Amino acid sequence: MHNVKLKRIIRLAVLLAVAALALPSNPAGRASADDHTPDLPSPLCDKSQVGQGNKVAFHVYARGVQIYRWNGASWVLVAPMAMLFADSNYQGQVGIHYAGPTWESNSGSKVMAARVDGCSPDPTAIPWLLLRATSTNGPGIFSSVTYIQRVNTSGGLAPTAPGSSIDAAVEVPYTAEYYFYRAED
Repeated sequence: MHNVKLKRIIRLAVLLAVAALALPSNPAGRASADDHTPDLPSPLCDKSQVGQGNKVAFHVYARGVQIYRWNGASWVLVAPMAMLFADSNYQGQVGIHYAGPTWESNSGSKVMAARVDGCSPDPTAIPWLLLRATSTNGPGIFSSVTYIQRVNTSGGLAPTAPGSSIDAAVEVPYTAEYYFYRAED
């Protein structure tokens, strides 16, 4: 009888261990215990902090392009186009980011936002931004987003050379991290 119970306990422990190994370490890009408000350089980025009463709900890594169009005098941002990933190795795609600006999860929820402020801690990369959600759509992770921060950017700046012709378009690669906030309970 004692051996039967011990075998059941061992079997259950093995099944739980196998199940734990099969789960992604950060399923669907959900904020994990070590996700926190990103450290923003002060005082340069003080205005890009999310106000009290909000907490991180979701954190993703983006890899994509910033699309620019030459208007004859300067490069104008048309739209971002990026894939959103659950981890820093760009594995486990959880959504996309595109014009609006809009972020859409694989489950179909969306959030659109407008720029509140920004800072440029790296002159070779697009700015870090604070955005306020202007609308959400569909049930899911983005349904209750209040603010979004874009931080830890690399690349993505408009070309410095003029375009070859009016309406010429370029896609400039960039990476970033996005932190999505919701009101605290």
